Amino acid sequence: MNKHIFKYINLRFAFVLTLLGTAFYSCVPTREIRDEQVALPDNFNTVVSQDTVNSAQIKWKDYFKDPDLIALIDTALVNNQELNIMLQQVDMAQNEIKARKGEYLPFVDIQAGAEVEKVGRYTSQGANDANTDIKPSEEFPEPLPNYGVGAFATWELDIWSKLHNAKKAAVMEYLSTVEGKNFMVTNLISEIAASYFELQALDNKLNIIEQNLKLQNNALKTVVLQKQAARATELGVKRLEAEVFKNKSERFAVKQDIVETENRINFLIGRAPQSVQRNSEHFIDREMDSLYVGIPSQLLANRPDIRKAEYELQAAKLDTKVAKANFYPAFTLKAGVGLEAFNLKYLTTTPESLLYNVIGDMVAPLINRNAIKAEYYNANDRQLQAVFDYEKTILNAYIEVVNQLSNIDNLKHNYALKEQQVEALTKSIDITNKLFRSARADYMEVLLTQRDALESRMDLVETKKEQMTAFVQMYKSLGGGWN
Repeated sequence: MNKHIFKYINLRFAFVLTLLGTAFYSCVPTREIRDEQVALPDNFNTVVSQDTVNSAQIKWKDYFKDPDLIALIDTALVNNQELNIMLQQVDMAQNEIKARKGEYLPFVDIQAGAEVEKVGRYTSQGANDANTDIKPSEEFPEPLPNYGVGAFATWELDIWSKLHNAKKAAVMEYLSTVEGKNFMVTNLISEIAASYFELQALDNKLNIIEQNLKLQNNALKTVVLQKQAARATELGVKRLEAEVFKNKSERFAVKQDIVETENRINFLIGRAPQSVQRNSEHFIDREMDSLYVGIPSQLLANRPDIRKAEYELQAAKLDTKVAKANFYPAFTLKAGVGLEAFNLKYLTTTPESLLYNVIGDMVAPLINRNAIKAEYYNANDRQLQAVFDYEKTILNAYIEVVNQLSNIDNLKHNYALKEQQVEALTKSIDITNKLFRSARADYMEVLLTQRDALESRMDLVETKKEQMTAFVQMYKSLGGGWN
């Protein structure tokens, strides 16, 4: 008989819950959010072979073969302050998962306390205490102490999966911070590599200026001798002197650039200013390694910023579900068991001092739900923002790769032409100097030829630096470095 009664009660309880859920669900506002668009072209519209071989899958130690550069990056991955700050952010996001997980588990607290109470005699409790039947020779204690100890539990029933969705959202946020850390690693590696190649380029520029100064000093000595022999004028001497002073001034500017670039690297690797170990001797002769861009769809898996935006979108979707669940009733169970007495010697006397309770609550928003509606609409807006951000990140990644492919190709042709220019001007210096020494060319031809040769060699070094930077940026654009 009892089983039938409990079955009947459970059926009625389920029926009531169904009616309540239907009633509240019908009053919940809804808003349609469009799905994200992740379609990418089949290729990068280049002549490069479109297979699945991708340079992003190469580990950075194999991509950058310079041992000095590898040592710098290794140090940065340990000491860089911003990266270490981001690691703490990842740890905090992981702690948030534990906090959200605890929300849908029962809370159990232990409580112990003591109090003293004196109520007025002309109150309901005071009058009742005065009329209490106390044994002869015993008095009702006044003021009345009370001692108690017990355990109390609270558990919110996650019927609408609000708490579970909040925990899943925290997981997505954690994964997002992990990808943010990976993206920071990629940026850090590319920034150090680009600065390292810039430093090597500055070393070569300084060396070119030193070599050019030797040539100009020789030309200056020659024109001084020609002036003494009345074969040149004071104007030629002063013009060549001015050019020497100009290049000496440029030498100090390059030295300052070297110091600033070294300290930029020192800052990135988290150490005090000091000289950066490098070998710049063969920088200009360095060959570019082969690059494999794969297919555009691989960006979705290789780029940390795309995966970060994807996890943030998933978290925003779950947050919307959490905001929607706030419209539904919340069911809470509370229970407690303990001991209570007005005298410590009776505290352990059971069952007289035993206390317990069981409470079931249902709370649901009924009137003036504007705050809940506003939060729900804001959650929808944040989800739509996440959709746009995800699409923007994918488009930006694709454009970056296309731009770098074009840049690498154009720099290749540019460098080849500048090599020819340098070769022609280098030969013209020898020819001009011979003609000048035999008085068949004046100082202006020497001056202009040396100036053009210097500029062409500096441009060649700058183009090589741009090539190496593009080599680094392509690795970053493809999503390499973090793995």
